[in-house]
Amino acid sequence: MVRNGYHNPREVMTAAGAVPVRAPRVNDKRVDPETGERQRFSSGIIPAWARKSPEVSAVLPLLYLHGLSSGDFGPALEQFLGSGAGLSAATITRLASQWQKEAAAFDDRDITSDYVYLWVDGIHLKVRLEQEKLCLLVMIGVRADGRKELVALADGYRESTESWADLLRSCRRRGMAAPNLAVGDGALGFWAALREVFPDTREQRCWFHKQGNVLAALPKSAHPNAIKAMQEIYNAEDIGYARKAIAAFEKTYGAKYPKAVAKIVDDADVLLEFYHYPAEHWTHLRTTNPIELTFATVRLRTKVTKGPGSRAAGLAMAYKLIEAAQVKWRAVNVKRPGFRSVVTRSRARSSWCECRSL
Repeated sequence: MVRNGYHNPREVMTAAGAVPVRAPRVNDKRVDPETGERQRFSSGIIPAWARKSPEVSAVLPLLYLHGLSSGDFGPALEQFLGSGAGLSAATITRLASQWQKEAAAFDDRDITSDYVYLWVDGIHLKVRLEQEKLCLLVMIGVRADGRKELVALADGYRESTESWADLLRSCRRRGMAAPNLAVGDGALGFWAALREVFPDTREQRCWFHKQGNVLAALPKSAHPNAIKAMQEIYNAEDIGYARKAIAAFEKTYGAKYPKAVAKIVDDADVLLEFYHYPAEHWTHLRTTNPIELTFATVRLRTKVTKGPGSRAAGLAMAYKLIEAAQVKWRAVNVKRPGFRSVVTRSRARSSWCECRSL
C-alpha cells in the first residue's frame, strides 16, 4: 500500500464549521488471501465521499425529527456550520426508510414483561398524500420497576374493536402478560378487545375525555361550576367521598341536564376504579396524559411538514419521536408497599390466564 498523490479538494462539515480537506490517494496493492480479490483501502478518519462529520450527520436528523423543516436547515445553521449544512431530499428519504425498518423491528420484539398499568388512545394525524387521516393506536405501559415505556404503536381505527384486538393479540403472542389496569377514553374500540384478549384487566376511563363529553352536554354558562363539581369527584380523598360528590353532581344537574349526568353516573365504577390503587399513583391513573403530552411533539412535527407523505412514514416518525421522548418520562413511585401488592396481583392474574389458555 503506497501513497499516490491526492484526491480532489472538498469541504467536510464539522461541529466547528466547514473544514477544507485534501485527502491522500492510496494505491492499495494488497490481495485477500482467501478470495484472491484485490483489497480496497478505506479511511477510518474521512470515509470516501463523506461531506459531514459523524457528529453533524447524527444531529441533523434529530433536528429534522423535532420540527426543523428541510428548507430551514440552510438559514438556521449557516452561521454555525456554513452554507452546506442541510439535509437533501434523498437523505430524508433514506432516513424515513431507516425509521420504518426500526419501527418494524420494534413491532416484532419480544415483550415478556410485567406491565402493571397501561394507557391507551387513538391519535389522528394528517397524511399529506392521502385523504383520510392516519390513526395511531398507542399503548404506553408501566413496568414492575415503575418505568414507563412505549408498549405498542400501530396503524388502525380508533373505534374499531378488531383493530385493537389485532394489536393486543400481537402483544400477547410476543409474551405480554395481562396488565392490572388499563386507562383510556370510553369511545375506544379497545375495551371490547381487552375483554376478549385480557379479560381480567381492570378498566379506568380517562377523566380528561369524560369531562369534555360532559361539558359538551351542558350550556357554556354551566361549565365553570360543572368543572369544579367534577374536580370534587376525581380529587376526593377516597372512593367514598368520590361517590358522595357524584351524588351531589346528580342532585345539582340531574333535573335540567340528565344526559350530562348520565355520562358520569352510568360509568361511575370505571371512572372511580383508580381509587383502588396506591394514592401516589392516582394522578397518573386518572387520565391518559402520558399519551397526550407525548403526542403534542408529534403533532407539532407533522404540522411543520404539513403531514407525513405516507401512513408508513407517519407511523415511523411517531415511533422515533416517542422513542426520544420516553427517555425523559417520569417514573411511577414504586417504593410504597401498595405498589408491590399491585404487582403481585398482576403476576397472579397473568399466571392464571396462562394456565387457563393451556
